[in-house]
Amino acid sequence: MTDNLGTRGWLILVTLCGATFMTGLDFSVVTVALPEIGRDLDFASTGSLQWVATACLLPTASLLPLFSRVSDLIGRRRLFILGVALFSAFSLIAGLAAGPAMLIAARAGQGASAAVIAPTAIALMTTVFPEGPQRTKALGVNGAVLSLGFVLGTLGGGVITSGLNWRWTMLILVVIGAVVLIGAIILLPGTATRSAARLDIPGAVLASIGLFALVYGISTGADAGWVSAPTAGSLALAVLSLSALLLVERRHTAPLIPLNLLTTPTVKWGGLIGFITLGMCGGTTVLLSLYMQDVLGYSALTTGAGFLAEGIAALVGGMLASRLITSWGKVGAMATGLIVQGLGTGTMFLLPEKNGLALLLLTSGAMGFGHVLTVVSFITTMTSGLRDDEQGIASGLSQLPQFLGAIGTAGLAAIVTARAKSLSTTTSSALATLGGLHAAMLTAGIVCLGGAMLAVLTLRPSVTEAR
Repeated sequence: MTDNLGTRGWLILVTLCGATFMTGLDFSVVTVALPEIGRDLDFASTGSLQWVATACLLPTASLLPLFSRVSDLIGRRRLFILGVALFSAFSLIAGLAAGPAMLIAARAGQGASAAVIAPTAIALMTTVFPEGPQRTKALGVNGAVLSLGFVLGTLGGGVITSGLNWRWTMLILVVIGAVVLIGAIILLPGTATRSAARLDIPGAVLASIGLFALVYGISTGADAGWVSAPTAGSLALAVLSLSALLLVERRHTAPLIPLNLLTTPTVKWGGLIGFITLGMCGGTTVLLSLYMQDVLGYSALTTGAGFLAEGIAALVGGMLASRLITSWGKVGAMATGLIVQGLGTGTMFLLPEKNGLALLLLTSGAMGFGHVLTVVSFITTMTSGLRDDEQGIASGLSQLPQFLGAIGTAGLAAIVTARAKSLSTTTSSALATLGGLHAAMLTAGIVCLGGAMLAVLTLRPSVTEAR
């Protein structure tokens, strides 16, 4: 089977990837622009300013299962178009925000819209492009474009806020959204199959509450304290809600998340591999930012440029993913990607206090390449061998690890803090921080290598390739 997508196929893929690019760009560009936003809109504190990012993250993570299932019920094309239209509208409101409340509300709207776009974009790819080389190529390009959005957002956020105004970071999204919307209306085919089942309202409520509480607890735990009442209460609510969800889903005739799908090896273990690669890469990327700014003394703009190797290598990894998966199989490519990511991340243990740019670029490039190869492999694995009416929820489940991966960021940050604190009494602040970063980076590398072993042991090629 050829991986040639044809002219119309490429136009459809560009449209779907444009939406992915838009949401990826949004996250990174806003993170860079936060200080300027705080000064311009007179945010009361750093804590309240952080809600500009958190207000977008929480609804995206908590509403993913709901909209994944809704896409199977009402049609992915119409839901995708609605999501892009809403995202563009809320981006315009954010760009014109007159104060903190208006901006945070608009960011929440962007987050809810992203929860519509993320699963439907992947589900449309898996239905438009047949299983095999074409689908793998489409998912590989999507992974590459997502990485490009991160890099351009990190660099562009600094350039735009320095040369223009932070509002342009939102207004650019409006332009991209308009182009994607036109392409979606003209090019995207209607969904051939829809589920006749009714929406599982109790499951939707419990899933949304549980995921909201889980991501909120993880996102605020480091600052508020892991044993503080808000964090502990949020995590407890998450455990109770998600446990209740499992009980409800067992009895529902048409569950929001079919338990037989969750127990499918490719979905269960593929999702865990996704959690590992996304958690360790996301967390290490934060550590690299700390290394460049707190140890090497880079400015925010120079730090953004320091991520170029990671982004370019990830872009290359996404473009080559289809060929590598075809040659090595999904499990082989997944394990190889995790090994490369693990070796690149673990070698960061050698990053020096001064003049560390060369090693930084080499190791972060290896991490980026291995990470995207793993991402494309695990999403391909999770969405293979399923019925058309299961693609929506499976695509949503494949997107969840990137939000739950914040657990990895929190864990690595805790290692940095503990190790730096133990070293602070015997060395300088910079060296203590570096020691903490080394410990966390080495840990991330070991976890990735463990993930590679897990992939080989649980996702046997004979099983996954048959699916």
